[in-house]
Amino acid sequence: MKTTPHRYACASVEHGISRRQVLGTLGGTAGFGSLLQPGIAEEIAKQQKQVCLIWLDGGISQYESWHPLPQSKFAGPFRSIKTSIPGIHFSELVPHTAKIANKISVIRTMATKDPNHSSGVPRIQRGDPVDRGVEYPYIGSAIAKLLGPANPKLPPYIWIKPGNGGFIAREAGFLGARYGTLALGDGKPPIHIHRPDAISAEADAARNALRKKANERFRTYRSASEIDAYETSYDMAQQLMERKDVFDDSELDQKDRERYGTHPLGRHILQARRLLEAGVRFIKVNSYHWDTHGDNFNMSQRLIPQVDQPFAALVNDLEARGMLDHTLVIVMSEFGRTPVINSRLGRDHWPDCWSVVMAGCGIKPGAIIGETTADGAFVNGEGYDIGHLFHTIYTLLGINPRKTHYRYKGQKLDIAHGDCEPIKEVML
Repeated sequence: MKTTPHRYACASVEHGISRRQVLGTLGGTAGFGSLLQPGIAEEIAKQQKQVCLIWLDGGISQYESWHPLPQSKFAGPFRSIKTSIPGIHFSELVPHTAKIANKISVIRTMATKDPNHSSGVPRIQRGDPVDRGVEYPYIGSAIAKLLGPANPKLPPYIWIKPGNGGFIAREAGFLGARYGTLALGDGKPPIHIHRPDAISAEADAARNALRKKANERFRTYRSASEIDAYETSYDMAQQLMERKDVFDDSELDQKDRERYGTHPLGRHILQARRLLEAGVRFIKVNSYHWDTHGDNFNMSQRLIPQVDQPFAALVNDLEARGMLDHTLVIVMSEFGRTPVINSRLGRDHWPDCWSVVMAGCGIKPGAIIGETTADGAFVNGEGYDIGHLFHTIYTLLGINPRKTHYRYKGQKLDIAHGDCEPIKEVML
């Protein structure tokens, strides 16, 4: 019987992909994405605040990246190397990030409780607000709602991901379909942004007017969410028909492709930079297969450089374009990896003490936040749950999480967990 590959490696129904499949998937070399000149990048989105979330689905090992402890009993085979911050070391697998450590911050004491992918991913990406019996939005949809589009000619929330694309309304939760995300499957542009030559602009406008009238009739006996999802997808397609240039890769310098890497994650982060330049408010870039329950060290040696190189390139490019001060870049997973190395030479799920990396938009450059036990297994002192991180993100974006609320069916809903506060040590 044919089986469907899954993203994770641990023993649940959502796991089950071979190491060979993973390495094959990661070996792509196609490139895309045109370089938008800094001077015409929509006036750098008029200095409006933007976000790029680089999501490493499955859990990157903190020991093999941002918090190496080579003298610890839990250490692997990799050396630690000096960074541009005196006295601070990263793993040798992240040499590019080590060079820009003075431009970023690392929170080494995330303690987020949930060790499961199926519940941990939505908990982290929704910020774990107090349960009010509603489905909260993922952070991209939340920011699309709270801040609106940075460029009204482009969707406020775009998700670049391996696999299929399309409009994904469910990310918006109770906010409704209009705050869903446009997903670019494998970074490819939506398939319906080119009007057929046989249809004139006038005929197209008439067709759209007829469609809107039909939708109004549908509203009398269909749920609003169905119509909203349908109309939002059409509106996005119309917006993108006028901005097809953001998907044109014909003028992209080969040196850019090489600086970011020709593997999928490198290509997708380069595309994220171009979309930030064009004025997209929030971009999420997904990479899968980080669930290294087996062969952690060989897999880390292959995987981690693929985020190290483009992340460093993105930070440097945003700084060079004058965009880093108003663009927040976040690298994280749903948890880290266990200190103990299992019988398969792997590391399992570990939410008790792991790392998040941030840069730009009011982040204190060169800050290493939090103290762990000597072996890195647990937080020594104060740890931070995801609610603290959401308070921090919203504050950096100019949103007061104490005074800003959602309203839904008569409920006043917090945008971040009410028991948490911003992580002041990471902010300027």
